[in-house]
Amino acid sequence: MFNKYNVIVVGAGHAGCEAAAAAANLGSSVLLITMNMGVIAQMSCNPAIGGVAKGQIVREIDAMGGYTGIIADKSTLQFRMLNLSKGPAMWSPRSQNDRMRFAEEWRLTLESLPNVDMWQDTVKEVIVEHGSAKGVVTSLGLRIEADAVILTNGTFLNGIIHIGEKKIGGGRTGEKSATGLTEQLISLGFESGRMKTGTPPRVDGRSLNYTLMEEQWGDNKAGRFSFTDVAIPKEQRCCWITYTNDKVHEVLKTGFEKSPMFTGRIKGLGPRYCPSIEDKINRFAERDRHQIFVEPEGFQTVEIYVNGFSTSLPEDVQLKALRLIPGFERAKMYRPGYAIEYDYFPPMQLDLTLETLKIKRLFFAGQINGTTGYEEAGAQGFVAGVNAHQQINDLHELILKRSESYIGVLIDDLVTKGTEEPYRMFTSRAEHRLLLRQDNADIRLTPIAHKLGLVSDERLEKVNKKIADSDYLVNYMKQHSIAPEEMNPVLEAVGSSPLNQKSRMFNVLSRPQINISHLAKASDKFNNLLQEHDEETIEQTEIKVKYDSYFAKEMEIVEKMKKMEDKEINPDFDYRQLVSLSIEAREKLLKVKPRTLGQASRISGVSPSDISVLMVHMS
Repeated sequence: MFNKYNVIVVGAGHAGCEAAAAAANLGSSVLLITMNMGVIAQMSCNPAIGGVAKGQIVREIDAMGGYTGIIADKSTLQFRMLNLSKGPAMWSPRSQNDRMRFAEEWRLTLESLPNVDMWQDTVKEVIVEHGSAKGVVTSLGLRIEADAVILTNGTFLNGIIHIGEKKIGGGRTGEKSATGLTEQLISLGFESGRMKTGTPPRVDGRSLNYTLMEEQWGDNKAGRFSFTDVAIPKEQRCCWITYTNDKVHEVLKTGFEKSPMFTGRIKGLGPRYCPSIEDKINRFAERDRHQIFVEPEGFQTVEIYVNGFSTSLPEDVQLKALRLIPGFERAKMYRPGYAIEYDYFPPMQLDLTLETLKIKRLFFAGQINGTTGYEEAGAQGFVAGVNAHQQINDLHELILKRSESYIGVLIDDLVTKGTEEPYRMFTSRAEHRLLLRQDNADIRLTPIAHKLGLVSDERLEKVNKKIADSDYLVNYMKQHSIAPEEMNPVLEAVGSSPLNQKSRMFNVLSRPQINISHLAKASDKFNNLLQEHDEETIEQTEIKVKYDSYFAKEMEIVEKMKKMEDKEINPDFDYRQLVSLSIEAREKLLKVKPRTLGQASRISGVSPSDISVLMVHMS
């Protein structure tokens, strides 16, 4: 029934879609197998893309020819650039998305790729011969051969849904779990574990009173993830903010005795940084309220995602508590929140290419590796898809460095440190985050993707032009001065000290109160020059000028960290005295007592910023 494929991808979530597309775009014949073709690229939890550090990952995927950014842009309900009050290393794009449109766009994209076939079925077994993956066996008894296999099973491996005292087998609400595959992998020598995640109830937006909530609009001018010119929706939708209160918390507590979290029925660890509402009120008992984000699920639907109210309490307790939140007094639930427990495989069993160490040409990507989030999954899927193609064709592997991408940080963390809880990316995990900004992802990664054959000559030319134009503007400001009579009125208006003599534009722009538009306002000639360049180039120019000295210092830190990789640490060192360390880092370092900085840097829970603190103390 099937010819042999180059690559089989199991699972059509965010990791599977990126994996299939990447391998196909490189020239491999790909079969994407999913249990339900009606929910390809389903946004199982929050219908949003990006956020702190996650937005940088999406821009990196896009810079290398992946599709998550393009799909997100096409389905954007609302766009916000987070952390604009901070430095550019912290700027993080985030979009609220139309759940149905997002999934539709992914399916249409996959169907437009001639090298991708799709098949609805459940994979029960990976065919392994002579220590190498050779294909899969499905629940229909089909034996499908391939040169490489990528597993992106998400939360479906022996998935169990928990709602109060109820346990339902499933990988997502309304969908069955996948069985058999975990057991086979264990028999092949793999170590597995259990993790947990959760989701909030969905409600009927017509039953809410939005006048009791705070409006939360997106940016006045919507941004985008993709460096391409993909069209984005002109309309933006409003989101809202409300809060829980003591009455809500008291009602929730009445369900604790039936909570699978507190009774021990859930064995898997949940995400530390995205706790359930019952976990919040239990761990943060001193707080009398918690923020709730009220987010629409699409342009045409009235379904609402209650962000911040993830729960696995009994459904009657959920509804009773919801109706005590301002604006939710008459709320109608479409479905209750639930927790889901599933199998994963500790990622230290992988190579940096995401190929398993035990079985050649078998790759893992996404939540099977212990991660959480669409963005982390998409990044892993992309890398696994590229490397599956490269491996079977004896081509150079794709391994991104920590110093050149968040994707490199993500994979290095997983493979080197492992994870015992759902891994989530943060800017603090990247020691070189000033160099890994969302604005320069194309400069960092598009040349790499071009060498692989994933992006066109035109895209590379666009990046090279951006670099050249930005360098030209920087050099112009270094060479040209501006007179006090031109600049001082602007400086006075923003509260900056006046010029006493002509000064280089570069030096004036270096002032914290001044941005490039102020220079343009003071100089018609410079303003005319800026009109010849696009917004991305101008933004890049301003960042280069303002952070010029910081970039130099960052490179010094990079070199210093290399030299100190093997620096010994006194095993009796008391980490509790370093208050700059995160609480988690202090706990892990005291427990492990690493002998060197290199060993410390590979401990799960010790972030690159924690290592920097140690380096400063020891230098």
